Amino acid sequence: MKDSVVLITGSSNGIGKETAYAFAAEKAKLALTYYHDRSAGQKTEKNCRELGSPETLLVQLDLRNQTGMAKAVDSIVKKFGGIDILINNAAVSVWKPLKEQTLAEIEEQIRTDLEGLIKMTWICLPHVREMIINIASGAGQAGFADLAPYCAAKFGVRGFTQALAKEISRPKVYAINPDMTKTRMSGFQGRPPEDVAQVVLHTAQGRYRKKSGSDINVWDYYP
Repeated sequence: MKDSVVLITGSSNGIGKETAYAFAAEKAKLALTYYHDRSAGQKTEKNCRELGSPETLLVQLDLRNQTGMAKAVDSIVKKFGGIDILINNAAVSVWKPLKEQTLAEIEEQIRTDLEGLIKMTWICLPHVREMIINIASGAGQAGFADLAPYCAAKFGVRGFTQALAKEISRPKVYAINPDMTKTRMSGFQGRPPEDVAQVVLHTAQGRYRKKSGSDINVWDYYP
């Protein structure tokens, strides 16, 4: 992975942050994004440099703002000349029964977790040389109470991954499915996010030898 250009959305905390650290340790060049917490993004970037990343860029990214998305990708391509690996990680969730969620909360989850991921992929696709990794979820394989819109979005991410793989031979595209992971989204319950980060890294390195469009379940490798 040395000198590969890796774009990780939502890399200021949680799975995205630990994934950035895993790639930094492999000497990858990193494009990192944050939504609203710039200081957390700056801390991630600083740590990535200390871990060995030779070059980094931190950009603000709102997956509901397609003009801003296009500008962010443009700045990344101008700096690095292209993208080797796109990791679509950024997501939001609301843990409440559907009838207690507001329309704004439902819209935010669908627009960020599914629509935003698809649009980000579309914008990046002409520049991605090797692989697209979509962070889906075990909640995209089975429904869970109090997570109906989030589950719907993650089911959609898996379907999008499978369909895109049938349209293109390169770059390869995969859906990685974490189970409950110890991040802000889960109230810091579940498995260490470092487990997920290692599965993402190993996927990018081609260790699993799965065909493009496949699901890669974190629990298959880190029980």
